[in-house]
Amino acid sequence: METISTFAKKLWCVKKQLILVLTPLILLPLIFGLPEKEGKCLYVVLLMAVFWCTEALPLAVTAMLPVCLFPTMGILPSKKVCPQYFLDTNFLFLSGLVMASAIEEWGLHRRIALKVLKIVGVKPAWLILGMMNTSAFLSMWLSNTATTAMMLPIANAILESLFGDLATLKENCKVKEETEGELTDGMVRSNGRTAQEIRTESEYQMKVWKGFLICIPYAASIGGTATLTGTAPNLILIGQLKSYFPECDLINFGSWFAFAFPLMVLFLILAWLWISFLYGGLNTRLCVKKQDERAQAEKKAEAVIDEDYRKLGPINFAEGSIAFFFILFAVLLFTRDPKFVTGWSTFFNKGYVSDATTGVIIVSILFFFPSQKPSLSWWFDSRASNTPYVPLLSWKKAQECVPWNIILLLGGGFAMAKGCEESGLAAWIGAYLQPIAQVPPAVAVMFITAFLACFTEFASNTATIIIFLPVIAELAMFVKVNPLYFMIPATTGCSFAFMLPVSTPPNSIAFASGHLLVKDMVKTGFVMNILGILSVSLAMNTWGRAMFSLETYPDWARPVNMSSTLYNKSCRT
Repeated sequence: METISTFAKKLWCVKKQLILVLTPLILLPLIFGLPEKEGKCLYVVLLMAVFWCTEALPLAVTAMLPVCLFPTMGILPSKKVCPQYFLDTNFLFLSGLVMASAIEEWGLHRRIALKVLKIVGVKPAWLILGMMNTSAFLSMWLSNTATTAMMLPIANAILESLFGDLATLKENCKVKEETEGELTDGMVRSNGRTAQEIRTESEYQMKVWKGFLICIPYAASIGGTATLTGTAPNLILIGQLKSYFPECDLINFGSWFAFAFPLMVLFLILAWLWISFLYGGLNTRLCVKKQDERAQAEKKAEAVIDEDYRKLGPINFAEGSIAFFFILFAVLLFTRDPKFVTGWSTFFNKGYVSDATTGVIIVSILFFFPSQKPSLSWWFDSRASNTPYVPLLSWKKAQECVPWNIILLLGGGFAMAKGCEESGLAAWIGAYLQPIAQVPPAVAVMFITAFLACFTEFASNTATIIIFLPVIAELAMFVKVNPLYFMIPATTGCSFAFMLPVSTPPNSIAFASGHLLVKDMVKTGFVMNILGILSVSLAMNTWGRAMFSLETYPDWARPVNMSSTLYNKSCRT
């Protein structure tokens, strides 16, 4: 028995190496048992899917496999694979990341966070709302991981001022009626409270503490869905739309925001109500002022927020400059081609200027715009110090802060989608999903969102959308439904990973604090997933239907390449 246990431990130590060796061998029958191109492409897709889900190789390394496997296996020539890694969508994402690194460099995000908390007040439910609003807003522009990492220390400082030391709080939760210096009939302690009252209050405070910690990563995941640059799956959608449906120009930064921002607000409100209800933040104290110990603690928390904000001092030239360029960045992206009015892109050759062009123009300015207010008197003052010129952002800082592996991951997704499209694999898989054609489209939307929300609990949201979006596009063509009607819910559903600590990096960061249990996340996240599915379904069948004309099957969705076999068969039947 001991020998078996030792052997099992050794196998576990080399599990990644075993996956790397065995997976290609186990999948080999696909190449010989299926149509030639479809079988080879499915082999590569499943190989990458296994490596992504198990992280047997780093995610970025797995993303580069199409560069070597697609050409050598005769699926796609190298000159078609490599450009997928630097589409304009990748540059839009890169510009968003660079802007985020500049915001972090000068601390503008912390000023925004503390200002919001000053506005909402210090009652637990309002503070949870403030935390969620701030996390969601920052996550629209920063990565959800960076947002969570920045917000959690602020939350902990506020919680300590509200409830005191966490270790003491945990001890008070274990207080029994019979303790030293206390009578068994429930007589009071020296502070005027019975042991039962102390334990009850401490348990309430622990619940609120958990609510604070759990709301931040959830709000960061929700906030990322509101902008194209907020999370990678949104950009995967744009890239694959351009590949599958080149004539579809309905989705850009402005139109996506017009659709996704109201959805984010709706989901955020529902999430706040659920988390506040579950963790004790919703009570009469929201509307009624009481002078008690909680009120005193709330005053302390308010003082902590005020002091932290005061320490930031007045907004300096660098912060003001970053805020200006950040607003300009957002406004130019919104107004390039908003669809409902004429955008500024009409001043240029049609189809030449994209969101990527806008983003790169703005972030390029950050590398030479001064971080100190220029002074004409400096040129004429011989006694003025010759301090070195410091721009708002240095390339060294950008290199350190930008997660280049995500750029490669996006490129790998686009390359995989291109292979699935040109090999006909997506159409071949879609043929096996024909039973869904009998399901009403509105029900299919809920099913697709729920399935991907569950799948992304165990795999990265980027890998999940890369694997499934081509199949969903082919399915939409088969059932003659506007592809956006299926593809948009699939994309947003990939960001709804709330149930497990390993589902997203923000979940992992919050769980690593040691104050949350897996059962806390499962219990909260299960209802969060349901609320998310219902919110997406409502959005798609109301304002989404009107914005994108989802009730009609558009001309741009009629395929013109060989991957349209499934659609063509459906037209003949």
